[in-house]
Parts: sequence; C-alpha cells; structure tokens
Amino acid sequence: MTVTMTLMRALRLDLDSFARACGTDPEFIRRLVALGLLDADRDVSGELWFLPAQIAVVGRIRRLRAAFPLNYASLGLVCDLLDRIAVLESALRHRTGDRPWT
Repeated sequence: MTVTMTLMRALRLDLDSFARACGTDPEFIRRLVALGLLDADRDVSGELWFLPAQIAVVGRIRRLRAAFPLNYASLGLVCDLLDRIAVLESALRHRTGDRPWT
C-alpha cells in the first residue's frame, strides 16, 4: 500500500471552503460573484473556485458594508477607488523615495 501526501496547499478554494475562510455563508459569496464584486473561476461542472487572495476582498467588502450605508453597486465603485488610491500612493512613495506626503 502506497501513501501519498500533498506538500503544498491547494491553490484554489471551493465555495464552501472559501465561505468558511471568510466567516460568511456561501449564498453571500454567490451574490458577490453575481454582482461582479468578487472574482471566481468556474469549472466544467459550473462550480465556483476562488484564489486565497479573494478572502481579503470579502473582508474589505464586509468592513465597508458595516461602516457605511452602501448598496452593492456603490461597493464596487468604492473598492475600485480605494484600489486606485493605493496605486497612486505607491507610485508617489516610489517617486519621492518613500517619504510620506504629509
């Protein structure tokens, strides 16, 4: 009898594992995917698969929903703007030699 072990983590999470990792229910995750707020891959059977980096996206969405009275369409816009701000701040830090702008 041969025993094999995987030495690396799975690169993708199925819907239930992803929802557990995010601390939410799978239906909420499906809703975020349907609204285009969360990226997921579908396999040939239609099952959703997620990269572990998407856990942070769900965390951001949950924090924004808790802190502000935003609908889902607004959440997409706010997330895009926050991403753009992060890119601009990174470019500014690179240009100014890591000196803060304040």
